[in-house]
Amino acid sequence: MSEYNWDQFTKRITIKASAQDVYKAWATQSGLESWFLRKAVFTDISKRQRDPNSFVQPGDIYEWTWFGYPDTVHEHHTIIEANGNDHLKFRFSGGCIVTVTIKNENNELICELAQDMKPAEESKRQMFFIECSKGWVFYMTNLKSILEGGIDLRNKNEAIQSVINA
Repeated sequence: MSEYNWDQFTKRITIKASAQDVYKAWATQSGLESWFLRKAVFTDISKRQRDPNSFVQPGDIYEWTWFGYPDTVHEHHTIIEANGNDHLKFRFSGGCIVTVTIKNENNELICELAQDMKPAEESKRQMFFIECSKGWVFYMTNLKSILEGGIDLRNKNEAIQSVINA
């Protein structure tokens, strides 16, 4: 039996939308709040909060919270790369690095997410691999749902726990 590689995973989805619309959904406060987050606040390197519709820039700090979870469950990290078009990279849970790439493949628009696991302990890498992988499958499906039809699949009721859409 071979060892499993817990160091990285990739999730891909086709989306019938423009590359600019997909990028805006990932790289603006208003975009992220439409399909992923309850609140996404970005602060630039001058410590000014970004306008909800402006694109994030490398060095921006973010504070993210989700529907279905209290404010104590949040992410506070840095945008590493953002090209304004089709590529975004940011720090995430457990020191993991997430890279989002938008590209055309066989006449379809693909949104691809790769997450590199950084925790030193294998048990923590495995936990982040499993939990983040499950979360990204749902949220990327919700991104597709929002951009293609406008239906938001998220659970927005904090009192309802242990559901796959939160």
